[in-house]
Amino acid sequence: MAKTMKPKGGKAAAAADAPHIPAPGEGKRGESGYLAYLLRQASAANRLNMERQLADVGVTLPQFFVLTMLGAYPGISGADVARLAMLTPQTVSVIMSNLEKMGAIARQPHPVHGRIQTIALTEAGQSMLAECKVRAREVDKRLRAGLTPEEEQVIRRWLVSLATPDEDPGE
Repeated sequence: MAKTMKPKGGKAAAAADAPHIPAPGEGKRGESGYLAYLLRQASAANRLNMERQLADVGVTLPQFFVLTMLGAYPGISGADVARLAMLTPQTVSVIMSNLEKMGAIARQPHPVHGRIQTIALTEAGQSMLAECKVRAREVDKRLRAGLTPEEEQVIRRWLVSLATPDEDPGE
C-alpha cells in the first residue's frame, strides 16, 4: 500500500510558497504594464463602478448603453443599436425584450422597410435614462478628477483615435 505524502507545514506553508499577485497599480498591473492590459484593467474597473451606480435603478450597463443610443438616435433599428452600443445583435435582442417588458421602449414597423422595426423610448424609458445619466455623470466626474481640461481633451482624443479605423496614408 503506497503511503501519501503530505506537504510539510500545511496550508500556511503552501500560502507562503504561492506567488504574490499584484494589486491594481502594482507590477505589470501598474505603470510598467502593457498599455492594452492597463486599458482593459481600467475598463473593467469602470464597468464595475457603473454597474454599482446603476443597480438601484434596475438597469444593467448594456441596457444603459441601449437606452443611451435610443435616446440619442430615436427611431433607429435593433441592428443600428447593436453597432452603436458595441453589442451583438443577439444580446441587443434580449435587452430590447427586457426593456419592452419594463415599459422603457416601444417598437414600431419601419415606415418604408416592413421587416425592420424602429425603436423609441417611452416616457418611462426617458425617465429611466435620465436617472441613469445622473449616475453616469457621477462616474465621469470621478474619472476626470485631478485632470485639467487640456489633459481631459488629450485623453478623449486618444481614446477616440483608438476606436477610429486608421486612415490610409495614401489617400
